[in-house]
Amino acid sequence: MNTAFQALTARLQAAGVPDARFDAAQLYRFVTGRDPRLDDGPSPEEAARLEALAARRAAREPLQYLLGEWDFLDFTLKVGPGVLCPRADSEVVCETAIELLRDKPAPVVLDLCAGTGCLGLGVARACPGAQVTCVEKSAEAWPYLQANTAGTAVRTVLADIFAWYRTLAPESVDLILSNPPYLTAGEMAALMPETAHEPAMALDGGEDGLAFYRLLTARYRMALRPGGWLVLEIGCAQAADVLALGATQGWSHGRCRKDYGGNDRVIVLQKPEKTG
Repeated sequence: MNTAFQALTARLQAAGVPDARFDAAQLYRFVTGRDPRLDDGPSPEEAARLEALAARRAAREPLQYLLGEWDFLDFTLKVGPGVLCPRADSEVVCETAIELLRDKPAPVVLDLCAGTGCLGLGVARACPGAQVTCVEKSAEAWPYLQANTAGTAVRTVLADIFAWYRTLAPESVDLILSNPPYLTAGEMAALMPETAHEPAMALDGGEDGLAFYRLLTARYRMALRPGGWLVLEIGCAQAADVLALGATQGWSHGRCRKDYGGNDRVIVLQKPEKTG
């Protein structure tokens, strides 16, 4: 029996880590390169490394940060302190954008509040002709975005989206997607321990969680071509509010898509086609 692995699992369970056995197995494989179920135990050097990581995970530092990378769709992203961890819930945002772009040979796409670049990179991989630009404000997240987009055709911009819209030519973009900060002030005050390690800049959506949705629906519509799309990740209780913002700003065909957990997750808005 691998007593070191059993002890690691028990330690994480005692610290309240969700799915402690999974995390323990991930850390064990990361350090040793071996399956803990088939291994007799770590070497002294491996045990020391494992102890250091176990202490950080027991302090509820995200597993993604400890491993330094995380899978998203069919690829792997560099991740660490200072950038939002990519989540499986966001995959449906990317999938929605890809479906909307299916018949466009060379669409121009913006990923705003890009973080690791997961959304923009997902679109670029699925739509090889797409011209994708990832925009991120955080100097701490920027190195991860640079590392993840290196060797791809994805363009990166270090900018604040509250001002960057002014640089865009009218009717020059086919689709904008974003996973903006959307937590309310109350939610920010009651974060899960792991989420509290992630950058507040990537989480805080203002008092009611809608600050970025107001910006995106009001200021980025001009940049889209008629018939272009805005694809937004939302919190599970925000669908009605964000759809209402879209209607107020003149967007059409608003709809909500659920994630694979059955929660409202994606709002899709279309810029009306020109008439006459």
